[in-house]
Formats: sequence, C-alpha cells, structure tokens
Amino acid sequence: MQRIAITGATGYLASLVQLYNRDRYEFVPVSRRDVNYTRPDEVERFFLDLDFDLLFHTAANAATADCENDPAGTGLVNRDSAIAVARACAAKGKRMMFISTEQVFNGLSVPGPFDEHVEPCCVTKYGLHKADVDAWMAREMDDYVTIRLSWMFGMALPHVKPSPGIVGNVLKALRTHTPTKFTANERRCMTYAQRLADQFASLCELPSGLYHFASANDLTTYESACLVAHKLGASNTEVEQLILPDRERYAERFRDYRLDASKARQAGIELGTFEEDVDLCLRDFGWFESCWEV
Repeated sequence: MQRIAITGATGYLASLVQLYNRDRYEFVPVSRRDVNYTRPDEVERFFLDLDFDLLFHTAANAATADCENDPAGTGLVNRDSAIAVARACAAKGKRMMFISTEQVFNGLSVPGPFDEHVEPCCVTKYGLHKADVDAWMAREMDDYVTIRLSWMFGMALPHVKPSPGIVGNVLKALRTHTPTKFTANERRCMTYAQRLADQFASLCELPSGLYHFASANDLTTYESACLVAHKLGASNTEVEQLILPDRERYAERFRDYRLDASKARQAGIELGTFEEDVDLCLRDFGWFESCWEV
C-alpha cells in the first residue's frame, strides 16, 4: 500500500481526502503539532527524515487578513516552508502534490477564465506566496503536481469540518434569517470538494506539471449565492431579503479569478459546472428543494 504523507492533516480538504481514500492508501498525517512551519530549516529536516512514497502538501495560512498584516510570518508558512517541503521531496526522489490557488490571478484586469499558461498577477500576499511556490516547483522539480484550486465548498461530515464556502454561507443566512452580503463585483469558479476526494487517486497519477482544478462558472458570487438559495428552497422574497449584493467590494476593479480546467479534463479528471456541483452536494447530503428547515 502506497504511503502518503499529508500535511494540514486536520484541515477540510486533507480530512476529506483521508476519509474517502483510507482503504487505498496508508496516510501519514502531519499537523502543526508535529512540525513548526515558521521554521523552514526544521521543516526540511523533518520531511527528509519522514518515510513516505508521495507527499500531499495542503498546510497553509489562507486567512487574507493574516497574510496582509504579517506578510513575513505567513510567508514563512505559505512560501518558505512549502519550498522546504519541496526541497526535501526532490532530495528523496519523491513526488510532491501541492495545493495552490486561484488567487494567483487576482491582479489581472482582463476577463477569465485563465489556463496554466497565463502568468500569475497578484495583489495579495497570499497569492504572491503561492505563486512563488508554483514557480519554484516548476523550475526546480522533476516530479510534482501543482493543483490550483478554485473556491471549494461542501458540508460537514463526522470529523470533517468544511471551510467557509458558498453553500454553507448561504445556508447559514437562510437558517438564521440573517441578511448577508455576497460580492457582486467578482466572478470565480466554485467547486464541490468531494470531486477532489473522489479523484485523489487519479490526481496522484497525473503527469508531472501544473493543473487547474475547478468547475466552470459564469455567475458572479452574488448570482451564485442566489442560485444556491433557490435550490435550497428559498422563496423569491426570502432571497431578496436575505441574499444581498455587495456592490462596494471591488467597485474600483471587477475581479475575475476563474480557472480554465481544460488541461485536467483532457487528462481524465471529471469537472462540471457550478450548478451541477451544487446539485451533487445537495443530493449527497439529502437536501431537496422546499425541504430545508429553519
């Protein structure tokens, strides 16, 4: 059985991958209790000593405020330690799978979607940190898979707590009757995280390189939230009262971070549309139109 080291092991994506692939792989979970990602030299030594066949690196501080307020500290975690992990993998001759982000494109002023040939352009520290790692791996490693993700979503499972996502955010607004704003000046792909867990084995076997992993979406985030609300059974009145457009955020420049995932699809990875993913998610969790409880 292949032995896979997985960092950020208690995070949403790592937990989901382990839950649905535990009979296929022997996972070696690594968390902040095991290694201090603010000390890249120690990180490299730790992974040089660790026994694994493949490493899946999900550990990161993705909090935008943290990255902007402490770029040096979060840079140690998101950039320097990720490169340290990559150096260890290269030295051991082991494949590394790295989770990158749509945010590498948040500085572009042209409309997406963007494929893997588009040069990153970032205006946030988190995007810059991830872009630096992407570039280092492409330049220095012979065997790697970098997976740039869109905004992912899902729902809670036993021992698996989802990160904030569009479905959870809309559901919270509806269930608590709390008017909630969603950005009207951005377009981004949004992808059901179960697709990643279900296709993890295929992702592990991809030819070395960079891949975008995202279901297609032409809606703004606000329009996407309205779609989710209607699928959850909300009335037009409820949507108008509770799902509100935020027209001030990014008013100075419309943001479009959508990813073109054609390369992954051509390699056999199944990705659909945002609406299809919402339907998959709600069906998996037993939600039906007009059947949600408040």
